Amino acid sequence: MLWIGIAIVIGTFWLIYKNYEARLVLFLSGILMTIVGVFVAGSSVGFGQAIDAFVKQLTNPGLVPTYTTVMGFGYVMSYTKCSDHLVNALVRPLAKVPMLVIPGAVIITWFLNIVLPSAVGIAAAVGVLLIPALIALGVPPVMAGAAVFLGTWGSVASPGLMFNPQVADLAFKAGEISSPDAMIVIMAEFFPALCGAVIAAIILAVAMKEGVGSRKFSEDITKKADCSLKVNYLYALIPILPLFLLVIASKQVGWLPTKIFTVPCCMLIGTGIGLIVGVVNKLKAGDISKKFCRGCGDAFCDVALLIGAAAVFASGMKSIGLTGALVDAMKGSQSIAMISAAVGPWLMAIVCGSGNAAALAFNEVITPHAADFGMTVVQLGAVAQVAAGLGRTISPVAGGVIVIASIAGVNPIDICKRTFIPVCAALVVFTVGMYLF
Repeated sequence: MLWIGIAIVIGTFWLIYKNYEARLVLFLSGILMTIVGVFVAGSSVGFGQAIDAFVKQLTNPGLVPTYTTVMGFGYVMSYTKCSDHLVNALVRPLAKVPMLVIPGAVIITWFLNIVLPSAVGIAAAVGVLLIPALIALGVPPVMAGAAVFLGTWGSVASPGLMFNPQVADLAFKAGEISSPDAMIVIMAEFFPALCGAVIAAIILAVAMKEGVGSRKFSEDITKKADCSLKVNYLYALIPILPLFLLVIASKQVGWLPTKIFTVPCCMLIGTGIGLIVGVVNKLKAGDISKKFCRGCGDAFCDVALLIGAAAVFASGMKSIGLTGALVDAMKGSQSIAMISAAVGPWLMAIVCGSGNAAALAFNEVITPHAADFGMTVVQLGAVAQVAAGLGRTISPVAGGVIVIASIAGVNPIDICKRTFIPVCAALVVFTVGMYLF
């Protein structure tokens, strides 16, 4: 049974690598393992449990409202151009400090990705402004693209990323935390992640020696940037308002009541302010509302169904006995569990261009047993999801690098060659930070 389960898992990730629909592949693989487990091995984990796991994720009150409202808010910020004001406000000062241009571009993109937690979305929004600006300063196009791409894993510290609420929910069920608050997970992982981002940015700037002045001004590519936008700093603050409210309402700060200022509440406040800005700028309130609803719908389609399919996959692994075998193997060595959490999702993300499936499956199957390995759910779950985000940042088939490469006019593989060493360093720094501190 174990070898059959391993073969199905390998086949599952091979199909995802071949760009077959991840939700369908995970769901059918879970059902296949359940069939084998029930009819061949006589498992008590059957179809009822698999379907229940699927439905619970689609109606999970701790997860669904979080990522749907975050995505809706992001769509409103893009439509009202508040995100453009924020990007311009952060990017333009870089030209005044040449030595900080490359690391500054990485860190700016990283922080913006927290506010707008879509790797492809932030690659497009920041890339179209920042890449031409870097090239105009003499940075080679491939290096300009690498600087932006290296910052597209900042979403790991966003309350809107599916994994943070998922890990918080698992930690709550395990009795580690008093409420399924994603900000508790984010607070635990933020400093190690920021350290990793800074180290990666410095390595990219120092090791490649392709900074400001290494290439002549390129007028053609610079024309792609919209430098005519007059920055309204009040508008630029709106995209970060929900994040600010979440931080000051967290239990660690406690300036606002945590029970009231939840992620959905803060996102709706930001959306409301965005609606006012849009109406002031002569956009129709109904159109802005439609953008928010479309964002919520896309989030449910892309995130909720993927999490549900991963839950079916995890149920199938339990049915066929693979989960128990993996947990028993990891119990024998804490170091195996620690390495698996980082290396597994990381490699899968490199191969597939998205670590979502691997990280979700790992968190569903292995992370709830963190105490058996001498770790916490927050530690194990955070390492798995951040490793997946970092793996995507060196994958030549990731959507973000394809967008960035098209803006810069370079080969995606050349960009990934430059991000590889910085990403490896960030993975080590973050993993050590999470496990030791």
